[in-house]
Amino acid sequence: MPVNTHDGDAVRPPFNAAAARRLREALGMTHAHVAYGIWAAYGIRLEPTTVASWELGEGAPTEAELTALAGALWCAPAELLGAPRTLREFRLSLGLAPADLALRIGMDQAAYERLEADGRWTGTDRQAATLAAELRLPLPALIRFTGQQARLVELLTSAATTRWQGYVRPVGKLAPLPKERLQQALQELHEEYHARMTASLSWTGGDAAGEAGRAGREFLDDIAAEFWRRVGESAL
Repeated sequence: MPVNTHDGDAVRPPFNAAAARRLREALGMTHAHVAYGIWAAYGIRLEPTTVASWELGEGAPTEAELTALAGALWCAPAELLGAPRTLREFRLSLGLAPADLALRIGMDQAAYERLEADGRWTGTDRQAATLAAELRLPLPALIRFTGQQARLVELLTSAATTRWQGYVRPVGKLAPLPKERLQQALQELHEEYHARMTASLSWTGGDAAGEAGRAGREFLDDIAAEFWRRVGESAL
């Protein structure tokens, strides 16, 4: 029996309406053709008006509908999504079901689904590496999705405010990048932090110490993004 998954309460991934319309028109298909293709191949019954509403941005497909729509339009799910920002969106972009991905990384499906839901990482370093490979995760995304972002910020803060040389190795364990690139990034963070503090302390009016503290805090608040920029990685 066809399953109608057009449920207003279902979680819906980010959807690129313009891409869906462009792909459909390139294939010379009508909304009715797309709706029929989804029903025939995936057993999901939709009205052509539903497909049209997606393209107008008045609604969006569920995860199952997105996968079916990609099949009907002969494209990868990633082509119907914006740039992925969450673990779930990276998985959806490759058209993988949670059970399939959990099997590939050697993780219990329930544990993987908890990771998507609330960010609780219970896997091993090997599973993390496999997850990154399967989903083609950028390094900043892998660190964030496996719950290591706070630890990275802690190490970077210490490197910037104290002796950066002592933090090359621990930062490298979290972010396995070439040693020379890590050294340069940490040294730059250290120098930038202290330059801002010095510049604020040299201010002659008002509360110089307070100004220095504010300048330092502002820099440290964004230190992870600064680090990724300096090592040539795009932070999500």
